[in-house]
Amino acid sequence: MFAPSRRRVAPPSLPDRLTLALPDRDVDVVVRTSARARRFTLRLGVGDPVLTVPERTRPADALDFLDRHRGWLAERLARRPAPVPFADGALLPFRGEIHRVDHRPGARGTVWRETVEATLEAEPPRLVVAGGADHLHRRLRDFLIRSAKADLAPAVARHAARLAVEIRNPRIRIKDTRSRWGSCTADGELSFSWRVVLAPPFVLDYLAAHEVAHLREMNHSRDFWRLVRQTCPDMDAGRRWLKLHGTGLHGYGTTD
Repeated sequence: MFAPSRRRVAPPSLPDRLTLALPDRDVDVVVRTSARARRFTLRLGVGDPVLTVPERTRPADALDFLDRHRGWLAERLARRPAPVPFADGALLPFRGEIHRVDHRPGARGTVWRETVEATLEAEPPRLVVAGGADHLHRRLRDFLIRSAKADLAPAVARHAARLAVEIRNPRIRIKDTRSRWGSCTADGELSFSWRVVLAPPFVLDYLAAHEVAHLREMNHSRDFWRLVRQTCPDMDAGRRWLKLHGTGLHGYGTTD
């Protein structure tokens, strides 16, 4: 006699979002299931927190993980800088230096940088934006995207030459990603967040070196990091800066 077969019951499916009660508010947490995930990870950018879990995770286990990290999340949310919209008078970093947005509706042109004569009160350089107020956000964002590409192109070429790497796809894509600062596809296409141009130049240089090294090593093995350090000896400073300040860069140009 054969024993009756036992059908495996699939665990309850996870919702796309879970709500976590913090001392001062309720927070929606985005839930993502990943076939590659081997553990739970909780990340906080400029938007809602994101919880990544392995496949077949039970909702109860996800909620338990969030409950155990309630204090960590509350502390990080309290430390997160307030959003800085692109508006006249706003202060934002450009290549690591604080600039003031100066909207000049009657001026000709698009966006340019101006230094300010030294006075008794230190005044930061300006990013002058011409045209109507309804075009300010787009024009300033386009200027930052162009500047990022202008800085990244020679940095990528320099690191590729140092590592004797062939750039099979010379086009550099500029995006506004939240989960990573750069990427390298299997066919050699390099992508970067335009927000790297807000950071100091040594940070952008490290990110260029990081992605170029992926053209030789599509992983984060010891050999990969050896390549990054070979072409960018100051890589630790760039990594450390991003860990300490990178999240804040996502707040510029947003309103909530």
